[in-house]
Amino acid sequence: PGKQFQGSSKDGAYGDWVQEVDWSMGELFSVLKESGIDKETLVLFTSDNGSAREKQGSNLPLRGRKGRTDEGGMRVPCVVRWPGKIPAGSSSDALTSTLDVLPTFAALAGGNAPLGRLIDGENIWPILSGQTKADPREAFYYYQMDQLQAVRSGDWKLFLQMESKKRNWGKPEGRQSMKLFNLSNDIHEDKNLALENPAIVERLLEYAEKARADLGDVGIKGEGQRIAGWVEKPSPRLLKK
Repeated sequence: PGKQFQGSSKDGAYGDWVQEVDWSMGELFSVLKESGIDKETLVLFTSDNGSAREKQGSNLPLRGRKGRTDEGGMRVPCVVRWPGKIPAGSSSDALTSTLDVLPTFAALAGGNAPLGRLIDGENIWPILSGQTKADPREAFYYYQMDQLQAVRSGDWKLFLQMESKKRNWGKPEGRQSMKLFNLSNDIHEDKNLALENPAIVERLLEYAEKARADLGDVGIKGEGQRIAGWVEKPSPRLLKK
């Protein structure tokens, strides 16, 4: 945190960071209001992952932390504000992703997502505006690096069986058994319901096979799999006045 926020909370560096972010958002909203565009501006606030360690914030009541495919590693709040467009005080439990930001903002601007490439995101404006509460996709895939570890559809999440599960940065963690959780009433992923629900397990395994065919898995090259972007000899680019 900045010097003026160091020691400003009773929760160490993490609390100080929260204080600074809160101040920063206040400054942003003040400028929007002073400029007369606060009611014409959509503001989205979210995160890319859960906290990394216990001293860097708590993910409870979710299990796990950053770098894992438990809910605590990947599930984060998303707060969106647009006066007159998004109903104040509304909420949704629909499964969305930062992948959805590009196609949503493009649609709101009257355009389309870039052509000539496959965009994995969906336009979630119907969810944000309160028109629907339905999930924008049939299934969601939890990858750690190049390893497919879990599949979710609706409230059901299936952790796949694997002999060597990867954790953050691809480090081996050991064997993972197959586990099925209903996140609507077991958000901490405690009760394995795989044996009692073979049909649901089978359906999610079918989704997993579709993911492998498209996005790949360890030792499997997917048809839609693309290598990570890479810039040869990167150098800073400065704007000319």
